[in-house]
Amino acid sequence: MKRLMSYLKHHPVITLLAPLFKMLEATFELFIPLVVARMIDIGIAGKNPAYLWKMGGLMILLGIIGFTFSLTAQYFAAKSAISTGKMIRRDLFTHINSLSYQEIDTIGTSTLINRMTVDVNQVQNGVNMFLRLFLRSPFVVIGAMIMAFTVDIKAAVPFAVTIPALLVVVFAILLISMPLYKKVQKQLDKILLSTRENLLGIRVIRAFSRQESEKARFQDETADFYKKQVFVGKISALLNPMTYVIINLGIIAILYFGGRQVDAGRLTQGQIIALINYMSQILTELVKLANLIILLSRAMASLSRVNTIFEQKSSISAEGTPLEIPDPSCGNIPAVAFENVGFTYAGAKSKTLQGLSFTAMPGETIGIIGGTGSGKSTLASLIPRFYDSTEGTIRLFGQDIRRLAPASICRHIGIVPQKAALFSGSLRKNMQWGKRDASDEEIYQALTIAQAKDFVDAKGLGLDLAIQQGGSNLSGGQKQRLTIARALVGAPEILILDDSASALDFATDARLRKALKESTGHSTVFLISQRVSAVKSADRILVMEDGHIAGCGTHRELLETNPVYQEICASQSVRKEAGIHA
Repeated sequence: MKRLMSYLKHHPVITLLAPLFKMLEATFELFIPLVVARMIDIGIAGKNPAYLWKMGGLMILLGIIGFTFSLTAQYFAAKSAISTGKMIRRDLFTHINSLSYQEIDTIGTSTLINRMTVDVNQVQNGVNMFLRLFLRSPFVVIGAMIMAFTVDIKAAVPFAVTIPALLVVVFAILLISMPLYKKVQKQLDKILLSTRENLLGIRVIRAFSRQESEKARFQDETADFYKKQVFVGKISALLNPMTYVIINLGIIAILYFGGRQVDAGRLTQGQIIALINYMSQILTELVKLANLIILLSRAMASLSRVNTIFEQKSSISAEGTPLEIPDPSCGNIPAVAFENVGFTYAGAKSKTLQGLSFTAMPGETIGIIGGTGSGKSTLASLIPRFYDSTEGTIRLFGQDIRRLAPASICRHIGIVPQKAALFSGSLRKNMQWGKRDASDEEIYQALTIAQAKDFVDAKGLGLDLAIQQGGSNLSGGQKQRLTIARALVGAPEILILDDSASALDFATDARLRKALKESTGHSTVFLISQRVSAVKSADRILVMEDGHIAGCGTHRELLETNPVYQEICASQSVRKEAGIHA
């Protein structure tokens, strides 16, 4: 609630005016039964048409004023609620972007999307209805009760019994339904996760002809969601019939006791009608109040879930000193140095990396090769500080990476991940992710090095080529070449290519490696691949096995001395070079 109030404080005037205008509307509404009573007692009973027209005009005037106040209140409430939702989404998006890979892996992408959309919308709707009804409904209930007692104390006794009974029913149903709504929201998380997996993996599902099994799984999840929703809906549905029964019993009591007083001449027919109207107003407002509390219970559950994300702190601080690139004349300072580095993923029982020690000099090309799960990509993720090592020290140009600001590190490192990721928009905009003010000439130079210029020119649109979401209008190889070009645009001091040419044919891969070697002479390049042909020309090759370095040297040295490297070469039919025979 403190967080929510901090957002409402940004618009204090409209936040206060919304409930104020609603109370003014309710005030005019409370006078209507008294006007009706006088119309019956004086206008009708006294056969006075002029008085009836006068009171009728007054009722219309009260209705118009009340309607105007209601519209004004709803406008202010909606404006405050939408503004609050906008600010929460903005801050939540900013906060999510400040989290490290470790927190994002732990929370899950589908959960974060659900918090950004469904939960924030629930909070926004809750704020809107709260500002409109949280003062109006109690004010009308209490006001109607007071007005009823001003009409006649004895005839208003049923109010003193009916209202507590109504409150007991309303809050009993709420106490039962609120925990159930939280379970419904958790089930919705599962459905969104399943939906996201199916949409992202639609090609795989069709390739393995798993449509029917996925449909069945999704149907089971939605059926569970349906049952939980129906169950809590049935409990909530008890609210209206039970409140109507209690109110109607109250109206019967008013008619019975009030009718006897009318016969005795102590009450008029108009006063009885006024009491019944006040009872009906109480019924309407209590139903509104109950629905408001149900909505608020959902909103509070969603707010709690959103707040959980806000409370999640990044394991990597955004603070730190900027990374400084030393002058080449200062001596041989390694661009990257690993000193007995180890790493364990959150929640994992065993270490992913252990005892890694090596250096990479400026201008040097380091190949990293190893089997699946040997830790190649994890090693690559430690260099730009996507994760912090759990053991040892990593230094960039002689500076401890833990003392450096992550943003300054990323400005000097270009990374091409295993999975090529492009964003909807023009090719120019995608390339300018590598350098915001990159000129067309710089972009074309990067495209040429990445062997992407030919197919870009063939499409005939140049840098205005439209890229669809995820680069779905491009082939796998085209996407990989564009992501390499994007990293090259910024001319980074450290370039990490994480199996970024896996979708390229051998001829294109060879041309790409040759162009990279010629154009990145001053950059430290890490070539991560499972292909021996991709790393054999590197200055040094690190051979990874089960999270540790099993060998380090040139291609020729490793062929002669390293059994793991020999086995990799043999598995890729480089047996003659490896000296291994089947």
